[in-house]
Amino acid sequence: LMYCYRKPKTKRAKRFLEKREPKLNENTKNAMLIKGGNANLTVTEVLKDIYAVKKPFAVLYKRKNITRPFEDQTSLEFFSKKSDCSLFLFGSHNKKRPNNLIIGRMFDYRVLDMIELGVEKFVSLKDIKNSKCPEGTKPMLIFAGDVFDVNEEYRRLKSLLIDFFRGPTVPSIRLAGLEYVLHFTAVDGKIYMRSYKVLLKKSGCKIPRIELEEMGPSLDLVMRRTHLASDDLYKLSLKQPKGLKPKKKKNISHDVFGTTYGRIHMQKQDLSKLQTRKMKGLKKRPAEKSAEDGGATPKKSKSA
Repeated sequence: LMYCYRKPKTKRAKRFLEKREPKLNENTKNAMLIKGGNANLTVTEVLKDIYAVKKPFAVLYKRKNITRPFEDQTSLEFFSKKSDCSLFLFGSHNKKRPNNLIIGRMFDYRVLDMIELGVEKFVSLKDIKNSKCPEGTKPMLIFAGDVFDVNEEYRRLKSLLIDFFRGPTVPSIRLAGLEYVLHFTAVDGKIYMRSYKVLLKKSGCKIPRIELEEMGPSLDLVMRRTHLASDDLYKLSLKQPKGLKPKKKKNISHDVFGTTYGRIHMQKQDLSKLQTRKMKGLKKRPAEKSAEDGGATPKKSKSA
């Protein structure tokens, strides 16, 4: 197939194309939330709540899309390119797989990996009556359970969830900004997702007392089908450009505690010409002076 490339005619179109060009530091990943052709009320509410958590880095498609990601991924790739989203959450419902969610990510606008999760229990943001975090709050992610580090599928799911919920990269964080926690627990073949608001209480000292108040949404999930990328493709997706790699500095090393050591190369110094403090104890005796002068005998002191 032959594709013809046309230059943008307006400044707006030019800015749009420049925004999508590859960069050393990529933009914050956006997520698209898609409702399947047979999505029920539970799946619809889950997608709305996840959208509320992800805003403003998310796009919610309100129309139903009749597609099956595990059988055909062309529609997902089309929507990814159209909305410039590298993450997706697809919701559907049928008799064989009720309350079904498919979470995944793209690499070069193609599906890299995706994992199918079943919703067994759901508590919405509206069902928990208390104060919520403001839109765009960066969450703290906590993962509990050894299976996240032992099982390959759970390890990839952990990586996928971090990618999905991590939000923008920030240079610094203030203490009051740490007000939202997403907790994932994997135990007995189930994954429990809980979200909490952090309350900073008075403790009588500089460090505040921390309390967690459940905020919603709350999900009990079970893993179903998986579509994982091969090791070679996964390594390729993690590859960083040379411009981001730190330049190696010569003669500098670090120990396990993070202490920096530097090696300095200097010319050989003549310590005999080193200027020291003039103290009586450091003055040379007459015998030492004569030895340096070539063995000349010192003058005898005049007798009175």
